[in-house]
Amino acid sequence: MLADDPSATIAAIAAAAGVDRRTVYRRFASREELMAAVYGARYDAVEEAVAAARLREAPVAVALHRYAEGIIAVNRKWPVETSRMLREEAIRERRRRLIEEVDLFLRRATDEGLLRSDLPPGWVATVLPSLLEHAAERLPGLSPAQAADVVVDTLLRGAGAAPPSPVRASPA
Repeated sequence: MLADDPSATIAAIAAAAGVDRRTVYRRFASREELMAAVYGARYDAVEEAVAAARLREAPVAVALHRYAEGIIAVNRKWPVETSRMLREEAIRERRRRLIEEVDLFLRRATDEGLLRSDLPPGWVATVLPSLLEHAAERLPGLSPAQAADVVVDTLLRGAGAAPPSPVRASPA
């Protein structure tokens, strides 16, 4: 509900959950506290996906696919407006640590030759989250693993058509 309407009231959220708003207020003192809990749960899921990807240990291609699959699943389960989460200091700090972990991984992927080294600094780190977000939203018929296949293929091979095979001149 919050993904569709970030300004949804506690009363509307309670009604959608099939409970009285007093039930929600027994658990959360305010709408802000409820939102902090939702954001915290999303970041718990992101941290679990990053840990499961084993960005430091797994072969880079395997880790990239695991990361993409995990983040797509999180984006589908917790489709909340992420920019609103950054109002929370604790969330900003968690986000900073996650970005640092992914940046280290992307450097490793570049050093090991999976990613191009001639791109502007930070470009892949800028593009990858958009690919993951769009895959989660616009490929609903695909499982997270299948959507990750699309993301990884797009990231590593681009969207251009493969160059044509060289034409060999026949001897005259």
